[in-house]
Amino acid sequence: MIKNLLKISLPLFFLIISSQLFAQSLQGKVVDSAGVAIPGASVQVVGQKIGTSTDANGLYALKFPDAGTYKVRVTFTGYVNAEQDVNIGKSVKTLDFTLLETKSNLGDVVVIGSRSTPRTNIESVVPVDLISAKDVKVFAQTDLTQILNFVAPSFSSNRQTVSDGTDHIDPASLRGLGPDQVLVLVNGKRRHTTALVNINGTFGRGSVGTDLNSIPVSAIERIEVLRDGAAAQYGSDAIAGVINIVLKKVTPYSFSTSFGQSDSKALGREFSDGRTFQIDFSKGWAFKNDKGFINFAAQYLQRGYTNRGGLDTRPLLYSANPTRGATETEADFQSRFASLKAADDARAAANGLDRNNMRVGNSDSKNGGGFLNGQFNFGKATQLYYAAGFTHKTGRAAGFYRLPTQTTQIDLSIYPNGFLPFINTSINDYSLSVGLRGKIGTWDYDLSNTSGENTIKFDIDNTVNASLPTGTSPTSFYAGELLFRQNTSNFDLSKKHIFEGGFLSSLNTAFGAEYRVDNYQIKEGELLSYSNGGRLIGTSPTASGSQVFPGFKPSNVLDKSRNNIGAYADFEAEFGQRVTLGAAGRYENYSDFGSNFSYKLTGKVKLFGDVSLRGAYATGFRAPSLHQQYFNNESTQFVGTAATQVLTVNNANPIVAQFGVGALKPEISKSGSLGLAGRIAKTFSFTVDAYNIDISDRIVFSSQYARERSGGVLVPTGVVNQILNTVDPAAQINSVQFFTNAIKTNTAGIDVVLTNKFALGTKSSLILSVAGNVNKTVVRSIQGSDKIESDPTLKAKLFDRLERSRFESSVPKNKLNITATYTVDKLSFVARTVRFGEVTFLNAVDPNIPANGLPTQLDQTFSPKWVSDFSVSYAAGKAWSVTVGANNIFDVYPDKLYIDPRNNERNFNSASTSNYSGGLDNTSNGRFLYPRAVSQFGFNGRFIYGKIACTF
Repeated sequence: MIKNLLKISLPLFFLIISSQLFAQSLQGKVVDSAGVAIPGASVQVVGQKIGTSTDANGLYALKFPDAGTYKVRVTFTGYVNAEQDVNIGKSVKTLDFTLLETKSNLGDVVVIGSRSTPRTNIESVVPVDLISAKDVKVFAQTDLTQILNFVAPSFSSNRQTVSDGTDHIDPASLRGLGPDQVLVLVNGKRRHTTALVNINGTFGRGSVGTDLNSIPVSAIERIEVLRDGAAAQYGSDAIAGVINIVLKKVTPYSFSTSFGQSDSKALGREFSDGRTFQIDFSKGWAFKNDKGFINFAAQYLQRGYTNRGGLDTRPLLYSANPTRGATETEADFQSRFASLKAADDARAAANGLDRNNMRVGNSDSKNGGGFLNGQFNFGKATQLYYAAGFTHKTGRAAGFYRLPTQTTQIDLSIYPNGFLPFINTSINDYSLSVGLRGKIGTWDYDLSNTSGENTIKFDIDNTVNASLPTGTSPTSFYAGELLFRQNTSNFDLSKKHIFEGGFLSSLNTAFGAEYRVDNYQIKEGELLSYSNGGRLIGTSPTASGSQVFPGFKPSNVLDKSRNNIGAYADFEAEFGQRVTLGAAGRYENYSDFGSNFSYKLTGKVKLFGDVSLRGAYATGFRAPSLHQQYFNNESTQFVGTAATQVLTVNNANPIVAQFGVGALKPEISKSGSLGLAGRIAKTFSFTVDAYNIDISDRIVFSSQYARERSGGVLVPTGVVNQILNTVDPAAQINSVQFFTNAIKTNTAGIDVVLTNKFALGTKSSLILSVAGNVNKTVVRSIQGSDKIESDPTLKAKLFDRLERSRFESSVPKNKLNITATYTVDKLSFVARTVRFGEVTFLNAVDPNIPANGLPTQLDQTFSPKWVSDFSVSYAAGKAWSVTVGANNIFDVYPDKLYIDPRNNERNFNSASTSNYSGGLDNTSNGRFLYPRAVSQFGFNGRFIYGKIACTF
């Protein structure tokens, strides 16, 4: 408590003192053309290190060191810059600004979706959402992925639980597609992906995404979300679209700190966990005489774990379930079972073995980092620009609890009551981008180099290597490290030709080339983290390596690189003021799989006023990642209630060849969009865009090919057994899985964004926005290798019902966001409600076939839910403000998982029809009560918070 008070009181003291020292010589208000206040607008004195930003009511105040004449510039994303000279004397002056919505320029920044002159989102030829810094910081979500999940309707991301490294890096989706089918840019330059490939049972299984949370929110000026295929412009990965993060430039000093925690009731319990502390800083300095700027931003975020796990329903925790003897009566059996259970319960109580033995929720996390963004101007035509970032993140996530009965995975001499193992990650993320832009004759050029690296180190503790001699195993292990490194060099040329008096008004021509090098590494863990000590339990072998996450072996170690060369051409022509047409083409050649050509055609017709019809057709591709091509390891995974050793092999492994699977190919896409966008009566803007995306040769991570057994005995003639015996004759590996191009999908949907502003007086305003997405993905065909197609057993397991549901129904089919911002005098109220549509989970084995003997409820659809947030802010002075609020204010949870009646610790007798079974539902013996295999909105309940912010 004392630490938390210090964390809050010290910044508060600093902010109060700062506000008292701040005096004003110039003050005023910034509004738009409708008279609505613009909060967060930048007010800067040209050529001086003097600046601030407007408060929630659009008010600003500046202090000048000396009297004289100064030029004041006001800027805000989506509006034309305003400048005015002012003569500063001894008296306080008032100067108001009215900003006009821009139809062309957003400042000297890159706006995605066009190589031509940057445009606003309603003027762009393809759909682009603009999300300002105010949008991303108005509520309590502190991670960028969680912010976007509630702000952008076509974006989906949720924290995962009990899923190894994926607990620490959130997989994200745009338009219902995978994490690796959206390209992330920073200041228009390609951002590297993470070193992690998601291999566990989560959304995005088998994919590699970008860690958006490695970019401090305090460094962000705005986010541009291009909701359209753009591989012809930006290269691989841009099938679903592009997210461009634009960093801050010249900004005032800005501090904020917040603290919050869960305040929730669920499962018959009250929760006050997930304590989250955040502090951030940013400041941008302008060089004198318009020589450029430098901005530094930093953020520290500490998040505590949450737990919404249920109680373990297994009848006995210390011994195996009894069986009825041949001559034993049912009454005697029940009496014996009752005695066993009473003794088992007493032993658990005496030793502190709680049936609430899991952590099902957010992991512990600490995240600190900073970003530097700057530019130096050589004259009026040449600029040197740069951006550098570093983030260090640590996390601690739990696995499955190992009970004393799981003797092949435990050493009872070390953990007589079982243990909950933990995966500790240390993630470092580096990036550096340097470029030079200017003019060569009449052409604009941009020469840049961008490099990035992501490393993930795994340390496992509170665990054992169960195969080591009794009592000799360490309880913590270094399990190895993953690394991904990328370096991208670009050269771009562009020129806009203006024609007067002809049919063609302007033609923008752009050419460019790119050279990229990728490097992926797996580094081995310490010897005991993966070795097998040979200990047996009876005749059963024990599990090798550190439980929950065996270390990477020497045979897993690799260092693989590739390079690719790309070239593009982009043309955009304006025919008068009403018609715009564009065409782009891109050729890329990869050193590991060959070449690809993509193209894109765009068009926009202004129908009337500011209302336009726009459309696009594009082909695209996604190169298989080095992770998908080469990742390999052994892991302990739980299938139902049973732990299994799973071998993940890469496509160069002879095992994969025995399945008839060859090298991976790129995914190929064809997409089209058609929409309306515009503004009516100056205050109401709208965009409505429909889209259709077909993807062939889509890369999937196969279902697990498990060894065939009959009555618990291996079937020697089983095709999977025959394949696995070539590398594992001792049968320690239970299952194998791999990557392959196997499916064709179709994704169709519609995005709608509506916004209206109301000026309610000189001191009050109201902004209403409605944004929605409807989306559906269908797997149209599944095609394995010739060998897989010829064998029904192999065919059935290539891409089972569960894997299909991950693609088709694991993210909401629709999402609706309604937000209202009301400002009156010094108070600002923000209310938001988001409707997360239904998601569906399909069981791997079809429960609708009676012969399978499974309850039909294993296939489960989780109904739509409304999640509402509310906050109120008070501008206590010109410099600082206080905010309190709640996310998920009505404490909404998803539907619970189906729990079978037989999954009950007291439902145990000798009759097979009512005997206890934890394998008839997906709760893992009652411990997972909310869905984790689908991605809706999480299950942490209400979160309350307070925030203090200072800007001067």
